[in-house]
Amino acid sequence: MASFAIEDFVGNGSLQGLLPKLLEEGWDDVPTLKIMNADDMNELNMTQRQKDAMEIRSYLHDRALMQYADKLEESGNSLSELLNLSAVDLTSKFGMKRGHVARFTDKTADFGRDSFSEAYNLQVRRRSSLRNGSLYRKDISPVNSRKQSMTRSLRRTSTTSDISLEQSMADFEIKDGHIFKGIVASMPDEPRVCGCVQATPVVENVAHYSSIENITIQKLTPEYKIGMERLVKTKTPPMKASKLWRDKPAVLLCIRRPGCIMCRAEAHQLYAKKPIFDALGVQLFAVLHEKIESEVKDFWPRYWGGVVLFDKSMEFYKALGGGNLLKDKFISGFLFNPRAISNYRRAKSMGLDQNFRGEGETKGGLFIVGKGKSGIAYQFIERNFGDWAPLTEVFEICRRLQNPQESQLESITSIQQQD
Repeated sequence: MASFAIEDFVGNGSLQGLLPKLLEEGWDDVPTLKIMNADDMNELNMTQRQKDAMEIRSYLHDRALMQYADKLEESGNSLSELLNLSAVDLTSKFGMKRGHVARFTDKTADFGRDSFSEAYNLQVRRRSSLRNGSLYRKDISPVNSRKQSMTRSLRRTSTTSDISLEQSMADFEIKDGHIFKGIVASMPDEPRVCGCVQATPVVENVAHYSSIENITIQKLTPEYKIGMERLVKTKTPPMKASKLWRDKPAVLLCIRRPGCIMCRAEAHQLYAKKPIFDALGVQLFAVLHEKIESEVKDFWPRYWGGVVLFDKSMEFYKALGGGNLLKDKFISGFLFNPRAISNYRRAKSMGLDQNFRGEGETKGGLFIVGKGKSGIAYQFIERNFGDWAPLTEVFEICRRLQNPQESQLESITSIQQQD
């Protein structure tokens, strides 16, 4: 299982003794630990066995195969040597299931990979002005103040991937003419079952800032670090949501149901990019509309290692729907919806667990909120069950939020109303 608990990541092998030093040097969460490069390992005086263990565990974590980490590390083989083993050897020596063998040996699949070099290229490249109709009207020059730190923190060491600079840029490139409406769904919804089931209505305007700034929320978990308790044992007092982004921009991922495999997959792939958001100065929060302790415990920090919030009144979810909750039935919204089925298969390929506890008809989405009272910069609606906000757009918006003078957040609301 791909857990964001660092103790689960390092396991019982050669890395376990390094935990105090990792904490001292700031390698205190899994996403950051996975971007450690050769120079970083040398500074920590890591042995070759520890370096091999780090590479093996990072590879397994990307593929949700951490259950085999201790056995594979104990073999004394490097990752490249393990990848050259036959399926029979992987099964007989390590007890790997057939489906897991396929996932382990498939080096071409994405599996929510962490391409931090791609985000760096997104951060430093120059872009021409977006055409009329986009959310931002002026060209945003790159912010170079973090360039040296980004170079170090966003490098990704990998013996199985050698992506060129040009290819990396292309992967996260926002194409000329791309229109940011401020409110999007990954694909349009269409009538289903020969027109018998109509498309889900979608709000056309981004939520007003006033609809979210005074929402009362409660923190259910802190951001996970080494040695931290798995859950908040004392009840935290309610607080206004606006305190979350008072000093830094924030991404708020509104989860439909934490036991849903599609919600877990989205949360996992987003939080896996935490070092990128850290370098961009953006916070990450997950929002739940139900507080079921067992579900929170299963969700954090396995699939999400950041702060989890409870929105009892479901105001964030109402804001996504323009004041009303966006809902869909299981039969019409999933069984009769090919796009939802496709989203399910994508999540299933990541090898995550799931359950059916809790209410799963209320749709979620994502907000990107600027610092202070600057407003909602971006909003994504889960039109089809399992839709994910496109990371290319999320990173681009977050990049622009680094410099309020350049991004001109204060004019966003008026621009959105004009559109």
